[in-house]
Amino acid sequence: MPRAGAELVIVTGGPGAGKTTLLNALAKAGFPTAEETGRAIIKDQIAISGRALPWVDPMLYAETMLSWEIGSYRKCVGRKELCFFDRGIPDVIGYLRLLGLPVPVHMRNAAAMFRYHRRVFIAPPWPEIFTQDEERKQTVEEAVRTYEALAATYAELDYDLIEIPRCTVGARRNFILDRVSGG
Repeated sequence: MPRAGAELVIVTGGPGAGKTTLLNALAKAGFPTAEETGRAIIKDQIAISGRALPWVDPMLYAETMLSWEIGSYRKCVGRKELCFFDRGIPDVIGYLRLLGLPVPVHMRNAAAMFRYHRRVFIAPPWPEIFTQDEERKQTVEEAVRTYEALAATYAELDYDLIEIPRCTVGARRNFILDRVSGG
């Protein structure tokens, strides 16, 4: 059974809030990172004409995300250094709640079993930097609702949410590093 992942730090939030840019800055600073599984799955599924897409089969997409998130978790758990995640297992639950879909028991079990650092960093909606692309089809309004669903989910799962300020990438990186040390 996996142990609590005190060295595994999640950066979450709605789409288009600067999470990936922030994770890239943490990687450049020498920290291992785990990419956002949702975006990677969408790219792969488009390439192979697959069905695990949020606009084709949202439940299959969620199941695929869960598998990828568990794999990312297992790659990083047990390290002595901090590892930063662009989203985590609880995001899958937040996604289903956002859509009004039932959350299967095995997903709740996964969120309870595969724990991350107690402090989760959440990027607030940031309309000024929000953009859509082939993988990100949501609107700014959907990004806000996603943020709200994720905030509620992480709080219910007993994580301490820390909102990331809207500022430069370097300042955001330092904000996280200052608050994750010792916790």
